[in-house]
Amino acid sequence: MTQVPLPLVLGKHSRFETFVEGRNSGVIKHLHAIGSDRISCVVWVWGRAGSGKSHLLQALCARASWARAMYLPLREARGAGCDLLQGLGELDILALDDVDAVSGSRVWDEALFDLYNRLRENNGSLVVTSRQAPAGTMFSLPDLASRATSAVVYRLRPLNEEQLLQALKVHANSRGLDLSDSAARYLLSMVSRDMGVICRWLDDLDTAALIAKRRVTIPFISQVLSARLGE
Repeated sequence: MTQVPLPLVLGKHSRFETFVEGRNSGVIKHLHAIGSDRISCVVWVWGRAGSGKSHLLQALCARASWARAMYLPLREARGAGCDLLQGLGELDILALDDVDAVSGSRVWDEALFDLYNRLRENNGSLVVTSRQAPAGTMFSLPDLASRATSAVVYRLRPLNEEQLLQALKVHANSRGLDLSDSAARYLLSMVSRDMGVICRWLDDLDTAALIAKRRVTIPFISQVLSARLGE
């Protein structure tokens, strides 16, 4: 297999256990099954930025300890060129994040079409994410567009306020942060509802709390937010 020249490391907190499902139980159940046993399928997961697509793909690969599995973030990897897809058709599970970041380019679409065919020939599973459903994603190859629309499609539904609060606290606990409900609500009132953004703030708060040897209270959150936003 061709070595991919990218530092592909799974986020240590991106696991099924830290994903609050909300109205997304169907896709979680399907991905959990793929990660637990050999299943040959193509799954398309779409949703807005920050809805948890990257989290789920990394959770899938972490779950599939039995398999040759890879998570590939295409929005970050596109600068490396489509040659990085060579050899990936031999994998048991391939998780392609943000396929819409490269789709529509003839060279990328040809590489993706070849990769799709090789994975299917080898009975591998392909899980793709995008900000749009297959029908709304631009492809230069009609055959690739046809393959995309034949996938099992799931839309990630956003969390409501209470579910978002629960997700924040689950992620805080996974980092060893003891966050009260009032502190969690305050943080939610001050930052974007994008879970990726929220998790980055939790990482900042975790680091700052360790350095300052402080509990993560509302005054401490306010202090860290003011310092970071003022930089």
